[in-house]
Amino acid sequence: MDQSEVIILGSGPAGLTAAIYAARANLRPLVVEGLLAGGQLMATTDVENYPGFPEGIQGPEMMELFKKQAERFGARFVAGDVTRVDFSQRPFRVWVEAEPYAGRSVIVATGASPRTLGIVGEREYAGRGVSYCATCDGFFFRGKEIVVVGGGDTAMEEALFLARFGSRVTVVHRREELRASKIMADRALHHEKIEFLWNSVVEEVVGDGTKVTAVRVRNLKSGDARQRECAGFFVAIGHVPNTALFRDVLPMDEQGYLEVGIGSRTVIPGVFVAGDVHDHVYRQAVTAAGAGCRAAIDCERWLESQAG
Repeated sequence: MDQSEVIILGSGPAGLTAAIYAARANLRPLVVEGLLAGGQLMATTDVENYPGFPEGIQGPEMMELFKKQAERFGARFVAGDVTRVDFSQRPFRVWVEAEPYAGRSVIVATGASPRTLGIVGEREYAGRGVSYCATCDGFFFRGKEIVVVGGGDTAMEEALFLARFGSRVTVVHRREELRASKIMADRALHHEKIEFLWNSVVEEVVGDGTKVTAVRVRNLKSGDARQRECAGFFVAIGHVPNTALFRDVLPMDEQGYLEVGIGSRTVIPGVFVAGDVHDHVYRQAVTAAGAGCRAAIDCERWLESQAG
């Protein structure tokens, strides 16, 4: 069985940045790409807030550039998802489907996935008006109608941020009161550009084939359904970290995000963490890339300490 100095799980901004740094350190990292190679940016059309791209760049194009840079320095890639891990002894082992791989160290950068509604049109218009990140995409809807779904702190934060750009922000919530903390709820409820549709759900995203033009909203009490015109539709019902594989293997919080100690280190020496699999606060490509850099440097220094 081939043994790598470091195996990197995930190929979003965190995993690929870790691969660039590890490869430049002559560690010849093995990157397991995952079924969604490239991470969440693969569903993002325009990225305008990543430094170095003044004209913006398409998400998939950016991830392809990350990958080419890692390959240039010697990173190797394996397609597919990790199905099993064994961190109980070294070398660590991971299985891609049924194929085992061994590594002296591992960087976990499997990311997180936004919770989706699963309604008609949501997937079709993802990145074309449907978004899961106000910080990433709010700028595109300056002066336009925006609809947000959710009732927690995340939804209120998104609505307040989007109110800086949109002509109006409509929050659709299935209950009669918010789940958000009082301070966040009060800010949103008293904001002049935010209004609420209570006891309501969005059951369809409507578009013209190119972009979102409206959403279909149903009132749960009356049963009435009507279209609400909008250019942007933001789903703010949280994210799910891709950590099921590490349950009972690595410590995680109640939401399933991996916990780290100093820097990117986990409780298992030689296993490191980077990106949205741990970070549920910022969730930006640039912060994930920074975390990937940190994990690779931590990993390199740990491997060096083991050599002595």
